[in-house]
Amino acid sequence: MSAAEWATAEGRGHYAGSAVDRRDGFVHLSGRDQVVETAARHFAGQTGLTLLAVDPDRLGDDLRWETSRGGALFPHLYAPLPTHAVVAAHAVPDDRPVAEAVAALLT
Repeated sequence: MSAAEWATAEGRGHYAGSAVDRRDGFVHLSGRDQVVETAARHFAGQTGLTLLAVDPDRLGDDLRWETSRGGALFPHLYAPLPTHAVVAAHAVPDDRPVAEAVAALLT
């Protein structure tokens, strides 16, 4: 998400989702093993991004792992993302392709 979206979410106490999330009826999340590919597919060329680490235990029954891209199970949140579930927020460096930057943050 953009740094501006994260700042707004912090002020509200939750993230209601992107336009795509609202269209689909859930907040799209990615597992640690999926996020680099997600960054490459959906955020390539963007700057000013923030990578969030979310504790799934803080999301309750609103979090569901469902079949998505390539038959893989992805986490979908059927509620706004509460900021108390975010255990870390990292600015994604703008000095390299977003997928590389996200991968570097995971190490």
